[in-house]
Amino acid sequence: MSVLAVSPYQEDHACLRAIFSHSNWRVYQARDCKEACCLLEKSRTPVLVCERELPDGDWKKLLERVSCLPASPLVVVTSRNADDSLWAEVLNLGAYDVLSKPFDRAEVTRIISLAWLHWKEQNVRAFRKPVARAAAAGSTGNIQAAL
Repeated sequence: MSVLAVSPYQEDHACLRAIFSHSNWRVYQARDCKEACCLLEKSRTPVLVCERELPDGDWKKLLERVSCLPASPLVVVTSRNADDSLWAEVLNLGAYDVLSKPFDRAEVTRIISLAWLHWKEQNVRAFRKPVARAAAAGSTGNIQAAL
């Protein structure tokens, strides 16, 4: 089980690594959209935890980029200013959920675990269908070109 944390803030990465340090979760890190896309092209990652604003874009840009990947990751947006309007926007645009900062261990664990289970269920169903398998096999999933 893996999660990719995308944030320009080292303290976010350190906190997420600490939260998952005694689990089977592997936490990878990226500082911006470009670095995240490079990592996502190399390995399938079910959950992407993305800071609201990034040096080269934002969570919406990253959500758009990863949507072309087969078995694209579910996006969880993080923000110090997580309010109802952000939550509504996140859900309306197709991301999974919002995590407010500072991170709460129980809330992070709950949301990331539920996102992973949701991703797993979506992809087990999708890859059981022959049409979905053929489409996934034919897709290059190249998101670097979209940057």
